[in-house]
Amino acid sequence: MSAPATVLVGGAALPAALQIPDELPGLPGRSSYRLEPVTDADGLFTLRSVDGPPTRLYVVDPDVYLPGYAPELPGAGERRALVVVHPPTDDEPATANLLAPIVVDVADGTAAQTVLEGDWPLRAPLA
Repeated sequence: MSAPATVLVGGAALPAALQIPDELPGLPGRSSYRLEPVTDADGLFTLRSVDGPPTRLYVVDPDVYLPGYAPELPGAGERRALVVVHPPTDDEPATANLLAPIVVDVADGTAAQTVLEGDWPLRAPLA
């Protein structure tokens, strides 16, 4: 079975192949990623590097996991946010970085982690 060409996020079909020309903080040498749905977890995705050292981040569709989170996204055209999630540990619950989502251009799949204006938390607990 081949990987899907698009992934549904916030009611929009995003390209599953994402280009992040300005490297994500702490992840040098990577600019191409694949957005893959996690089986049986609506709105949860892995973001895997295609180039450079292997990397996997977890991201969520805020429409599914973060009701009421609707920041103004910078840039022109149709955009969607993917929120980076820090998995839970024995001592801490899962948290979401609401301050710096990965903002994706729906038309071409280019993306950038963007620090938003406003008072958004860096580690908001997920229910």
